[in-house]
Amino acid sequence: MKKISGFRWWIVGLICLGTIINYLARNSLAVLAPELQKKLNFTTQEYSYIVGAFQIGYTIMQSVCGFALDFLGLKLGFSLFGAAWSVFNMLHAAAASWLGLALFRGLLGLSEAAAIPAGIKAISEWFPAKERSVAVGYFNAGTSLGALLAPPLVIWVSLQHGWQTAFVVTGGVGFIWVALWWSFYRSPQDHWLLGDRERQYIQEGQEPDKKADTTHKRPPIKKILSNPKFWGIAIPRFLAEPAWQTFNFWIPLYLATVRHMNLKEIAIFAWLPFLAADLGGIFGGYLSPLVMKFFKVQLINSRIIGIVLGAVLMIGPGSIGLVASPYTAIALFCMGGFAHQMISALLNTLSADVFDAHEVATANGFTGTAAWTGGLLFSLIVGALANSVGYGPLFVCLALFDILGAIVVITLMGVRGVKKAGGAV
Repeated sequence: MKKISGFRWWIVGLICLGTIINYLARNSLAVLAPELQKKLNFTTQEYSYIVGAFQIGYTIMQSVCGFALDFLGLKLGFSLFGAAWSVFNMLHAAAASWLGLALFRGLLGLSEAAAIPAGIKAISEWFPAKERSVAVGYFNAGTSLGALLAPPLVIWVSLQHGWQTAFVVTGGVGFIWVALWWSFYRSPQDHWLLGDRERQYIQEGQEPDKKADTTHKRPPIKKILSNPKFWGIAIPRFLAEPAWQTFNFWIPLYLATVRHMNLKEIAIFAWLPFLAADLGGIFGGYLSPLVMKFFKVQLINSRIIGIVLGAVLMIGPGSIGLVASPYTAIALFCMGGFAHQMISALLNTLSADVFDAHEVATANGFTGTAAWTGGLLFSLIVGALANSVGYGPLFVCLALFDILGAIVVITLMGVRGVKKAGGAV
């Protein structure tokens, strides 16, 4: 059978497509929140409980999903989780109250938690070390593309056919991706479309101190959690995630209640921060190898430089409460999306840099649990305080969190890099 040149990038495309669908389902509720708040008669604080149900499920399952993916393997494990999140998102159409939404939202969180650990594990297997941040940047763009597509698509379907149909559509497309993943995903060692030269390039580009072990065995949880570099990723992710979850779950409601935009105006503008986030994730991915090439910075340090730059840029969205124009606020949200996805892509890449192939999904899952714990706590704070103190002080906190996270990365990840390996294909 004819081989496909550069096939590793097709694998990234397949992962990115799954992430787009995952985030399309995830963001459907946020887009419909202003309408559902009226139709199902729930308060802002009750909406925070609905969001919290998703976050609790997602937080708990990040570590479980990572372990399951390392144990079951990517082909089977990701297929099962993909089918589950598709079903649970479609069930949102049956909700008759905020309690029903919270139930189905919690189930969605349990299943969607597999997406990021699965993507990081696949990139760890399919890419040499020096290309990983670029691959993660494109994969991470799927999170923003899904969020970007949600406002126009979900609102259009809702206006044409009702909000229930919007949930059915965004859930149903997941089954198409599951069929593609089951049919086309294999490890690099086994894939029939991967050429021998590219397979060798991938293998030679792995760090010499990392074992290319893809067997399905119990990941060493104690070893992972006792590694200081694990905490050098987990703590900054805990501090960074509140920004991303605020953008995903609260921007439409903020634009409606504070900036007084209607549903059509939200559809026009609410996707822009996620377009900027796509660009930020991709820029962060390319920044790392460029810094290595031109400034002779080692691998780990090149990731840290991008994280620090993203933290500085988060000062922009921290200033949203100071601006009068809603369009300036949207521009600052865009800066925040760009900055956060720089940070997110590089923190996720560090998991693949630090951990072996048979433990990377578990490690990334545990750092994801830390991240979503931070996001959950902050969403509950937003729900409790947004109406009393306003959103402005809360946005300031997001900037401060990321600056603190950058300091933690510098402190705990150290300065020792990984030797560059492999040439270009």
